[in-house]
Amino acid sequence: MIDTVAGLAADPSGSTAQDVVLRAENVHVEYDGERPTRAVRGVSFELRRGEVLGIAGESGCGKSTLAYAVTRMMKPPAQLTGGSVVFRDREGRETDLLALEGEELRAFRWNRLSMVFQSAMNALNPVTTVGRQFDDIYGAHRPEMTKSERAERTKALLEMVGIDAGRADGYPHELSGGMRQRVVIAMALALEPDVVIMDEPTTALDVVVQREILDEIERLREELGFSVIFITHDLGLLLEISDRLAVMYAGEIVEYAPAERLTDARHPYTQGLLRSFPDLVGERRELRGIPGSPPDLRGEVVGCAFADRCEYAFEPCRAVTPHLLDIAREGAAGWRAACHLNDPEHRSSVSDAEGPQS
Repeated sequence: MIDTVAGLAADPSGSTAQDVVLRAENVHVEYDGERPTRAVRGVSFELRRGEVLGIAGESGCGKSTLAYAVTRMMKPPAQLTGGSVVFRDREGRETDLLALEGEELRAFRWNRLSMVFQSAMNALNPVTTVGRQFDDIYGAHRPEMTKSERAERTKALLEMVGIDAGRADGYPHELSGGMRQRVVIAMALALEPDVVIMDEPTTALDVVVQREILDEIERLREELGFSVIFITHDLGLLLEISDRLAVMYAGEIVEYAPAERLTDARHPYTQGLLRSFPDLVGERRELRGIPGSPPDLRGEVVGCAFADRCEYAFEPCRAVTPHLLDIAREGAAGWRAACHLNDPEHRSSVSDAEGPQS
């Protein structure tokens, strides 16, 4: 346990330490090899109690790697090479997750912080009943519970996510994809964690079932008061479900904003993501992909990682690495973007017509 967290950047939105349940600072992750791949490069964020923080970005941007780093579930060749991750409980006690080992780490996971994995509905044991799989969780983490208490708790959890309690005696193959996903969410909530990380929890589900799952997540969050880190490539979905959003590109957060602000994105990459999906209620517009490919993270990235794909790139972008800067607009507390076009020092060298307006 630790009393203070040294060197952590203040949240620009003005949240107090009491509001923050999870704080990551300057996290670096590499995949070892002849030329190590720097998959996560200096990521920092704060998760407040009871909120949904969305993390968006293209495949390969480092979203899932970041989640595995936070939960300490990385396996070789991935390795955490720098940073800190601190959890704060409701009594104000802080735990350095990167200092936990062995039984301490095992006890912390799922009790305080749990995760719904990508394609999680396929992770259920096909030859074991749903109820038995819940029983295994309680046997490992709540050995003091009696068999009847475990059974009652399992039925209550299934009903909480909209599944008939009788399904506890069934096998995963007897459930639809949406029902299996609900079971996995119930498992993540079984030990009443403070934080749940959801990595693409609605992938491979049709849009109707996806909507039901999202509504279920929102209802459960309001009822139980846990915080959510919601990871997906679907920025439109995140704009709907999130309180705040972090957009990742090439292992870095390039924009960080309240969800209602991100439709007026200040980073060209975020703008490109917004242009790539249809607006179902607004004016019809041409959908545009983002040309080019992300940089090779096995080498040093000089300047802005997005420069080669950016229509607004100018000289500083290829030489100077941009950092997250506050967006100077009324009501923009907590809005930051890592783009030289938002930096007055560089902005003066281009005309207002050449980039996003601040």
